Amino acid sequence: MVTTAKPTIPGTTKNTTAAKTNLQTSLLRVLGGALVIAVTGGLAQAHHSFAPFDMGAQKTVTGTVKTVEWTNPHTWIWLEVPNERGVVEPWGFEGMSPNYLARRGWTRTTLKAGDKITVSYRPLRDGSNGGMFVSTKLADGRTLSMSGASPSPGDR
Repeated sequence: MVTTAKPTIPGTTKNTTAAKTNLQTSLLRVLGGALVIAVTGGLAQAHHSFAPFDMGAQKTVTGTVKTVEWTNPHTWIWLEVPNERGVVEPWGFEGMSPNYLARRGWTRTTLKAGDKITVSYRPLRDGSNGGMFVSTKLADGRTLSMSGASPSPGDR
């Protein structure tokens, strides 16, 4: 018995297999990219969440600056605040990034250790000492906020 092979165009089988492999690889890359975006997009959204703060409340507290952390992604202002019994407690306030604040007139030395200030803030929902920094009033009368600094009394 004689079998006759079907005529093929040279390279057709290889080209079809290669095309299938390229399509599968491309599809996997697209699905992998979508997965990365979905996962990291959720993390980025969580990073910028205001969930820990009571955005419907604003409080003030007066204390002495212990330290200012001028670091990314957010600055932190640490105060020493005497409680009702006179015991000094640490309070922390999260602020905007150094880059954001620098564009609004702040520098890393705008607030210094030892400065006595009154901070307006959005309190933490869990009742911990601190919250989201809104603004502060300095001893010389200037007000600093996340949107910038007001001029000192002599500059007005």
